[in-house]
Amino acid sequence: MNVIEKLEVLADAAKYDVACTSSGVQRSGKKGQLGAAHQAGCCHSFTPDGRCVTLLKVLMTNACVYDCAYCVNRASNATVPRTAFTPRELADLTIGFYRRNYIEGLFLSSGVAGCPDRTTELMVQALRILREEYGFRGYIHTKTIPGTSLELIDELGRLSDRLSVNLELPSKQSLGLLAPNKSRHSILTPMRHIFESVAEDKESRVLAQRRTTVYREKRMARKTRAFAPAGQSTQMIIGATPESDYQILNLSAALYTQLSLKRVFFSAYLPVVADPLLPATDAVQLNREHRLYQADWLLRYYGFNVSEIIDEENPFLAPDVDPKANWALNHLDFFPVEVNTAPLEALLRVPGIGVRGARLILRARRQSTLGEAELRRLGIAYKRARYFITMNGAYGGSGIDFSRDALHARLSAPIEGGRHGRRADRAVQGQMSLFEAADAPPVLPEASPANRAALDVAFEAQRRALAPAAPTRAMADGAGGERRTALDAEAPHTRDESPLHENAPHDDDAREPLLSVA
Repeated sequence: MNVIEKLEVLADAAKYDVACTSSGVQRSGKKGQLGAAHQAGCCHSFTPDGRCVTLLKVLMTNACVYDCAYCVNRASNATVPRTAFTPRELADLTIGFYRRNYIEGLFLSSGVAGCPDRTTELMVQALRILREEYGFRGYIHTKTIPGTSLELIDELGRLSDRLSVNLELPSKQSLGLLAPNKSRHSILTPMRHIFESVAEDKESRVLAQRRTTVYREKRMARKTRAFAPAGQSTQMIIGATPESDYQILNLSAALYTQLSLKRVFFSAYLPVVADPLLPATDAVQLNREHRLYQADWLLRYYGFNVSEIIDEENPFLAPDVDPKANWALNHLDFFPVEVNTAPLEALLRVPGIGVRGARLILRARRQSTLGEAELRRLGIAYKRARYFITMNGAYGGSGIDFSRDALHARLSAPIEGGRHGRRADRAVQGQMSLFEAADAPPVLPEASPANRAALDVAFEAQRRALAPAAPTRAMADGAGGERRTALDAEAPHTRDESPLHENAPHDDDAREPLLSVA
């Protein structure tokens, strides 16, 4: 294949990796070098001056020795044409796109060609050409392959702005069943190493910049690049296995608290290859994915913990109201909140008031008493917030019964997915590649009886596959072919059930999370 043909194959294969996030890096241009990085810049994001910033999302190779059941590039899928970039081809392609103003950064992932170390060496070579030969200063996000040696991860971290290791699935049982070449150890070891390396690098740079004299000192030039200055992220597939939202959010909270991840991405399962252990349905659980992202934001920015959002007795998020509104409906004794006197923590609990809106309220009420007109000017979603606030003693939701049922009827609404993307059925499922059309086939509704039946069949097949081997089932290590026993439990057992069927069969063997909250 020529380079354009390779690009068509490898860019299309990379569309299932989620990377639509801010870069987290601020780096201005430098004379004699190419590119810059902005904190708001990444796929379909915008810089402060309004420019849209995009990444080239591509695989180093789609050849893979791993046989993950959900992956289109798995080793047993003979229908996919296999190809690979050379390091020079990928570097030249990236620079060529950058000079044409097509992109401002690179998202690089890869299949496992031979072994993780050999594949990572090729990725390092490509990034070294970009950084050192071309002087590229743009944003680079690199996927780290589980099982890669720590020395190569160190090299990769010095050349990338963000690293990520995909968890793939929320429990060790599901991982061992659907991705037999990967293990909890091979995934968490590089994640912990990245976390420790980022923390150590930041600490050493702070010490190096500390002044030791009252006189002005000449700042020494950096001899090495910072290690992954934008931190690390990860991605989980949602809907391919029967883990509950309660398990998924607890795992996310553990990743944030123990490994300081910048972002946990949730990717609704897309049926790209046929497998008896996977749901045979065209329905995509986009609404569930959307609710999980809303809950994730409550964890990261609003001061909520998992036990406030969801519990073991009700292990799935409410489909008809967002998690914040659901918490408010369950804690009506906390409301109404007086917007002119309430602290920031109380304002953040009000549906319709976001982080920015809460801070604007704190600033605005220093000069005047806030009422409906003032809140609307501040950009508050007053239509939702008015049921939970008072303004100088006046209740905003007058005429509405202050009860759970009445307020639930006002707040419940179908999820509006916008006018573009997967939810609007105007683009193919997953991220659009450079070469595909915008027309999409009809998608089966995720709550339809046919989809529920497909999920039940797939999950029952997974339970049967796990039952004979639990709890001492052996896993294959993809790098060296060595066999290892199933991983030790780190969290109490949690009962599973199908997310779309109230009477779905329960999983007799509890699924243990890859990481538990300490």
